[in-house]
Amino acid sequence: MKKINELEKFEKPREKLLEKGAKALKDYELVAILLGSGVKGKDVIKLSKEIIKLFQQDFDAINIEKLLQIHELGIAKAAQIVSAVELSKRYLFKQHKTVISANDVYEELKEYFDKKQEYFIAFYLDGANRICEKRVITIGTLNQSLVHPREVFAPAIESRCASIIVAHNHPSNNLTPSREDILVTQKLKQSGKILGIELLDHIIFSKEGFVSLQEEGIL
Repeated sequence: MKKINELEKFEKPREKLLEKGAKALKDYELVAILLGSGVKGKDVIKLSKEIIKLFQQDFDAINIEKLLQIHELGIAKAAQIVSAVELSKRYLFKQHKTVISANDVYEELKEYFDKKQEYFIAFYLDGANRICEKRVITIGTLNQSLVHPREVFAPAIESRCASIIVAHNHPSNNLTPSREDILVTQKLKQSGKILGIELLDHIIFSKEGFVSLQEEGIL
């Protein structure tokens, strides 16, 4: 029974996480870190792959009873996995906010209110208008060359999102859309039509408030 620190160097998920970050790890490697060690007759990697097979069958129905069907997996390790699954569900539920209005997006932009540079941010939404991801695309004065549709839409394609909302701040607190703001919006709207990923809105904001280009009839 190999523990995680007894694996060959190229197999060690903990070291891989430290070097490359959690996103670089495969699903079973993440589970291996949670478990820490294997069980009688199975090293931690083999055990983790069996657990992933159960996840793939029906992740939402995972419970201790189902995990204990894995030979030699004890209650302690099963409880570790179930606890991690439940915690992730609770926080994912909180993070997947549903966007009903431009004000909902504005509430998600508070961390950028006092920025001295312009931040161009994209929100990626699923078919139910829930935010799947928020990403800073560029930092600096907004222009067409800086905001390329490829950079904006690539995450949406990867995650199979249904639509996007973009936003950028005006540190001057002047919320009037500039000519460049409108040109960037039109370019992204056209690209979205080609890709089948709708641009729902472009929000210009500051700590004083916001302007929705969709509500202004510009989008």
